[in-house]
Amino acid sequence: MKTRKLFLLLAICCALALTLGACGDEKQENAKAEAEALRDAADKAGLILSEDATTVIGVKDEGIKSVVIPNGVTSIGAYVFWDCRNLTSITIPDSVTSIGDDVFRGVQSVQVSTKNPVFSVDGSGVLINNKEKKLLYAPPSLSGNYTIPDSVTSIERYAFEGCSSLTSLTIPDSVTSIENGAFIFCSSLKSITIPSSVTSIGGSAFFRCTSLMSITIPDSVTSIGEWAFEGCENLTSIKIPKHFSHEKVEAWGLPAACKISLTVEDTEAENLKKAAAEQKLELSANGKTVTGVTDKTVTSVVIPNGITSIGRSAFDGCKSLTSVVIPDNVTRIGEWAFSGCSSLTSITIPESVTSIGDSAFSFCRSLTSITIPDSVTSIERSAFSFCRSLTSITIGNGVTSIGEMAFDGCEKLTSITIPDSVTSIGDRAFMGCKNLTSITIPDSVTSIGKEAFSYCSSLKRLTIPAKFTDENVKWWDVPSNCKIIRR
Repeated sequence: MKTRKLFLLLAICCALALTLGACGDEKQENAKAEAEALRDAADKAGLILSEDATTVIGVKDEGIKSVVIPNGVTSIGAYVFWDCRNLTSITIPDSVTSIGDDVFRGVQSVQVSTKNPVFSVDGSGVLINNKEKKLLYAPPSLSGNYTIPDSVTSIERYAFEGCSSLTSLTIPDSVTSIENGAFIFCSSLKSITIPSSVTSIGGSAFFRCTSLMSITIPDSVTSIGEWAFEGCENLTSIKIPKHFSHEKVEAWGLPAACKISLTVEDTEAENLKKAAAEQKLELSANGKTVTGVTDKTVTSVVIPNGITSIGRSAFDGCKSLTSVVIPDNVTRIGEWAFSGCSSLTSITIPESVTSIGDSAFSFCRSLTSITIPDSVTSIERSAFSFCRSLTSITIGNGVTSIGEMAFDGCEKLTSITIPDSVTSIGDRAFMGCKNLTSITIPDSVTSIGKEAFSYCSSLKRLTIPAKFTDENVKWWDVPSNCKIIRR
């Protein structure tokens, strides 16, 4: 019985092995048949395929005029059509997902299947690798102005070669590299703006761009290849960042008459640094923010034009500072920026400022008045706390919130007008304003934090919207003898 079962099991195993073998053989045969069919199709198209029939590796006749790559081919090898001087068009199927270098040089047009998951051709005939965000090819017939799509990060080798009717080009700030020969023989190209996102420009990038008269290289560019401007015979001026040495510039092939100057951005940065140094100021790496002072005993400061921000604790503890001039292009005054400037008597905040950080003017004990411009939207936590000499505050009509402890300890403050733009007043906002005698809360205010008027011992009159209850008033810690007027 056992012997019979063993024979039966062996028979089943043999049958299964034969079946699997037959399936494997069938798959191999199918693969071979598909490969043969591809080779036949490629042969008819004048193409040579790799051994596995997946890659175009050559052409049968270099005089070929048009190519339709068979569907099933997955890649096109580098330089495949290099010497095909008569080739006018290439059609790429949806199966192709990889294309090598310099495939399309001299080709008049490229078409791509709309079902291709990687490559596409736009309305101008420009080929883009959407997966790698690379612009690969532009047809030589491209004329006038062309705007590169903002999805592109790289303009590839020889992409615009021979686009002799292209007059101007718009490069988006998504592009980081311009590769070798990208605009070679673009003889009508008159203007091009290189965005500050670009970090590298390849060799011969603008070779024989004979109509190009001027160009500005942004500070972001750190490398430019040899002969980048060779044959640009009408190039009369180029602005470059200062980090390029004389030897590097010489290798670019600039015409002898071309005037070389530093970029405006670089010159401005140098001037700004110099002006800041004269005022004993320290700047951030980008030269736009005051980060500190080189001498804490400084008595007066004129912040140079070009500065856009006063950083955190920039003047913190400058006890001898009596005056500061802030230019119109400063938009932000950071946290603790002037905290502890105990000799500062007045300061003008320009209309350009939109943000005043936490404790920005805290403990400015000599500050007597302040005007917050309409451009500011919020007075942050403790912004003017313990400004003990502050008697006058003008709050701009752009302010929507007065932060926690914003005017805590401003003991000489007798009155304040809150504009209709304000919607919230934070906890302890006016705590310790012991000489404040009256205050009117506009209808726009929807919330007032706890102890907002704690220790306002002289507060005799508080006018509030009718929506606030006695419980609210109690929450604010208003003096018991203060008259509450609802309207």
